[in-house]
Amino acid sequence: MVKRKLIQICTALLYNGNLSGFTTGNIWKGSSKNICLPGLNCYSCPGALGACPLGSLQSSLSGVFLRIPFYVLGFILLFALIFARLICGWGCPFGLVQELLYKIPTPKLQRNRFTYLLSYLKYFIALIFLIILPLAFYHFTGSGVPAFCKFICPAGTLEAALPLAFFKPQIRELLGQLFIWKLTLLCLTVLAAIFIYRPFCRFVCPLGAIYGLFNKISLFGMKVNTVKCINCDRCMEHCKMDCRHVGDSECIACGECRSVCPVKAISLSKRF
Repeated sequence: MVKRKLIQICTALLYNGNLSGFTTGNIWKGSSKNICLPGLNCYSCPGALGACPLGSLQSSLSGVFLRIPFYVLGFILLFALIFARLICGWGCPFGLVQELLYKIPTPKLQRNRFTYLLSYLKYFIALIFLIILPLAFYHFTGSGVPAFCKFICPAGTLEAALPLAFFKPQIRELLGQLFIWKLTLLCLTVLAAIFIYRPFCRFVCPLGAIYGLFNKISLFGMKVNTVKCINCDRCMEHCKMDCRHVGDSECIACGECRSVCPVKAISLSKRF
């Protein structure tokens, strides 16, 4: 578990290696910004060295109606086929933020049937805000909009809007009702993360929804040795996500199940 935390921290630093951006508020505009990062990390974060796959996908769909963004889809498909939601558990800075908030000692809401049903919400959000709304805006107005980034994404508010507003007076002057709405969503997400394990990842994140579709066929992931397994169900008793079994679409390969398995039947490894 300590190893995973170290990798999460190193990944966040790697994604946001433009450290001078955090003191100047200037966004990195180097050639690396043409490359999509695996995890959710806002393009406009002053430290970001790469692009967010969700932002890139929406921008492509918003810019040219019915033009398929093969370049962006190629990155997402590559990450999905190799790692799937392992990226969520090991390589997403906003996931790390939520996990740290969850460590605050308070009563916790454990997973239940309601949270399991709510986990399907992110698939509807992905469909509506990543595809339908960007295309609809372009079709009816002639100009597209990255709907999820603009109206929902709390990661973008935390990583980009707040730092840029802090450093840039001209940006502060432009802040209005939309910023207040997004700041409210961020505050609600932060508050929820104190009591609920990774609520944004489980119920809202479209990138997690996309990666989840590939969880069973990705090259790396959680694997159960069916010969060793004694069906004690301790893995599911300790799982904080909304998994029904090890390695399903909700699994982020955090390794909690592996650490509690009495017969060491669970491993994080190549599946094929």
